[in-house]
Amino acid sequence: MNTTILTITGSDGTGVSGIQADVRLINALGAKAASVITSITVQNTLGIQQFYDLPASVVKAQTEAIINDLQPQVVKIGLLRRADVVEALAELLQRYRPCHVIYAPVLTSTRGEQLVEGSVYESIKLKLIPLCTVVLAPSDLPVGQRLHGHANQLSSAMAYYLSLGETTDCAMRHAQAYLKQLPADYADGNSRSDELYNLFLDALERYYNRYSDVGFYAEQLNVSPRYLGQVTRRTADRSPKSIIDERIMTEIATLLKTSRMPLKDIAQRLGFSSQAHLSRFFRQRKGMSPTEYQSRQE
Repeated sequence: MNTTILTITGSDGTGVSGIQADVRLINALGAKAASVITSITVQNTLGIQQFYDLPASVVKAQTEAIINDLQPQVVKIGLLRRADVVEALAELLQRYRPCHVIYAPVLTSTRGEQLVEGSVYESIKLKLIPLCTVVLAPSDLPVGQRLHGHANQLSSAMAYYLSLGETTDCAMRHAQAYLKQLPADYADGNSRSDELYNLFLDALERYYNRYSDVGFYAEQLNVSPRYLGQVTRRTADRSPKSIIDERIMTEIATLLKTSRMPLKDIAQRLGFSSQAHLSRFFRQRKGMSPTEYQSRQE
């Protein structure tokens, strides 16, 4: 039997799921993977920042080119975010009738982000699912392996065993057994967010009295301000700016309570352009002036 497997889904630059993960696993099993991309993502191990969903005409042209040339008899489908793409694929599947169509629903990301609108999934249920040999459900995955990355593995492995001519039940059993022998972290990302968050806090301790802008700290860590924001929100559920400002506020409050340093000297010590600048900063966060705060500590 033809062991070319066509996978139709979105990209994932981290390799945890999507086209990249499908090709990796299918090739590892010994089959040939052909691919059609439905969506290009801007993402990292902390989540998806942006989608570019390819037009239906482009998805259709990709699919038709592969089917006409390589004639795959097993098609695996993942992320579909446009109703017109669903309709185009359903039309092609009806026309070419591969032996097996596996649909692994991708409705949310590993981080819980909603990826597919309800109206699109209604189109999937109406037009695509009736054409499928297999529609995976969370219960098909071994306990502890029910994230999207693992569903990706199961559907790819099952596609391989179906390409060998196995029945659906046998292919499912073999695919589940194959998943169990993979390393536990096979489908995990390699986020360095905890390490980077701690490095951010270390840098903040060194520089809070001179720098208060997020860009400075991002530059020290050799990452973009946007990525630093993703890290702090994931680790502490806060923006980097709020963490920076809190550290500066803590120092102002400490100096007001424990020293007789004039306010203008505190402002100079902590990198404010003037005493008035420090006072505005303090009032916006404490609801009172530094002088009022100091008098309440006496």
